[in-house]
Amino acid sequence: MLRFIHSGDLHLGKRFGNMPEDLRGRLREARHGIIGRLASHARENGATAILLAGDTFDTETPTPEIRRQALAEMGHHAPLLWVVLPGNHDSLQAVQHWNAMRASAPGNIVFATEPEPLTIAPDAVLLPAPCTTRRPGRDLTGWMDAAATPEGVIRLGLAHGAIQSFSEEAAASDVIAPDRAVRAGLDYLALGDWHGPVAVNARTHYSGTPEPDRFKHDKPGQALLVSIAAPAATPEIVSLETGSFAWRTISLPLLSRDDAVAALAAHLPAGLSRRQTLLRIAPSGRLRLGGRTALAAAVEHAAPEFAHLELDESELATDCESEDLDLIDRAGALREAANALLAESEDEARPAGEREVSREALVRLFSYCEKIAS
Repeated sequence: MLRFIHSGDLHLGKRFGNMPEDLRGRLREARHGIIGRLASHARENGATAILLAGDTFDTETPTPEIRRQALAEMGHHAPLLWVVLPGNHDSLQAVQHWNAMRASAPGNIVFATEPEPLTIAPDAVLLPAPCTTRRPGRDLTGWMDAAATPEGVIRLGLAHGAIQSFSEEAAASDVIAPDRAVRAGLDYLALGDWHGPVAVNARTHYSGTPEPDRFKHDKPGQALLVSIAAPAATPEIVSLETGSFAWRTISLPLLSRDDAVAALAAHLPAGLSRRQTLLRIAPSGRLRLGGRTALAAAVEHAAPEFAHLELDESELATDCESEDLDLIDRAGALREAANALLAESEDEARPAGEREVSREALVRLFSYCEKIAS
């Protein structure tokens, strides 16, 4: 029985420049903590190796501290074997980076930097497809079809890139053949690049990132525990939870007179998990001015309890009735301004961006007048 953990896309050293400064350090440290969590899962489940399918580092020029601390942490978990594949973010084009990695790596780390068979267990051979550049322009797994391995061994593939349109940023020429496992006689093809878990077929999987870094996939961080009893046997795949932060999007479909605050409260996660949760609230449909300002205030009130909480109103339209505008003013300059903003926000002849600006300005004016009145 061969048992290993399939992971990748650790993106160590990611800067998270779009996040508040006090959160960036916590997110970067969580990424480093992935190494220890993967090792713990390996020990608990009897896995002898961890295959990292590319983008172990976020850039081709990680700082010496990021690089050395990662290697030291992997070395701490010997004799567990780590196999590190270059991805598109840390490709072989970064010659200095990979030379520095080899110079300071502990003995339990193997760098899969050549397209040639690697023996990772007495009965298992790995066929890696390291990324030569950020955009190689060809299917780097093609060599696996003709790769010779001893009879009776388990054949594994390790690659980073797109199958069909799954890639985060790949071009069409980079697409990996979806049936590569069949063509190359692989018992398992471990893929990286797509940050959400995807089962392409029984023998080909994306593990997803073990520590999410965006709202796009809306799934918890995980790795895959892979067990293969013998050559040609169907792999047994078990998902392992690895993320320390949760990135979630809550969709709130609303009708004009709905109580948006109550709808929000019903969907917010429990208190103890909030500090480790990055949450995007995405209302859609229509809401009156008062409902919009109440929803924004409720989100602002809850935000300090979360690692990060944001409100995305891009799919939320504003309904406005005469009594809403009366709360701004019944006459005079403010009412004229409100009428003009409402007309501009509903003018289909205007570009969508201009209508949105007018809509947001009307909501702000309403909110401002509401605060004064209270």
